[in-house]
Amino acid sequence: MALVQYSDSESEEESPPRPIKKICPAPTPASSLPPLPKTFHDLYASSTRVSVKDDPSLHGGRKRVIPHIEGNWPTHLYLEWFPSKDELAVLSDILRQCEDRLGKSNIDLHSLLHSDLGAQLPLHISLSRPVVLRTEQKQPFLETFTTALQDSHISAFDVVADSLHCVSNYEQTRWFYVLRVRKPEHNGLNRLLGISNRCLARYGQPPLYEPPSGPGTDRESRGPRKSTHKGAAQSQMGDYSECFHISLAWSLTGPSSEDHDRIAQIDLRRMAGLRIPFDCVKAKLGNQITSIPLSTGIFGQRG
Repeated sequence: MALVQYSDSESEEESPPRPIKKICPAPTPASSLPPLPKTFHDLYASSTRVSVKDDPSLHGGRKRVIPHIEGNWPTHLYLEWFPSKDELAVLSDILRQCEDRLGKSNIDLHSLLHSDLGAQLPLHISLSRPVVLRTEQKQPFLETFTTALQDSHISAFDVVADSLHCVSNYEQTRWFYVLRVRKPEHNGLNRLLGISNRCLARYGQPPLYEPPSGPGTDRESRGPRKSTHKGAAQSQMGDYSECFHISLAWSLTGPSSEDHDRIAQIDLRRMAGLRIPFDCVKAKLGNQITSIPLSTGIFGQRG
């Protein structure tokens, strides 16, 4: 029943005036809401599987590098970055410049900033290549890696991206448009990579990077070479600062040398001063993600 107001001179016999409309306050802007917890994104990090077979038509022509086999757990170790609104605008501008400069090359760029439905996606720096663990190795590996990370006492750090490049994966089935990052203070990236390599080696898995083989290796066009078992021990140590990167987009067609030159001329001034913080390492085993802080303990685990 609506509330109405009457003047003191009006009697009960007189017709009541129209009710005074109550103006509802405007809804609180979304920007004033507290940010989502970091573990929220872990809940929806894996897309719904729509086929148990490798069907490139379901995901932009990409081919599965690791086939789906019952009892195998695809595993990836990485640092995750969820850009803010302003940071996302800078990255989107960089991709727009890429598309403009590659417009005559018929290269179809697929952004990694948003999903096909328009949802923002987290970005990452890899600390491992995609590897496979057996079911019986899954929990022991996670415990081994967590303990090694905690014992290392590596503290949180920031990185700065300073250049844009195009590199291929080791299989040369996809090309990635990436931001290379500078070596952070206290060498955090190389130290984390060393821990990842050592822990994976205990379970028969190769490290992420290995030194270029031979004087003719073109690291600029092929990118940082993914390791095989050969040379694994040597690549557990060393400086791989030039290899770490954040992928912004991918394509199924590689750029020409002229395209590489055009990409190198893209204006990155808006990116100056952008510092990307990392305070935990993500371990993804199958569809389960564990966040391990660079201090102590585990934030949470979601499957």
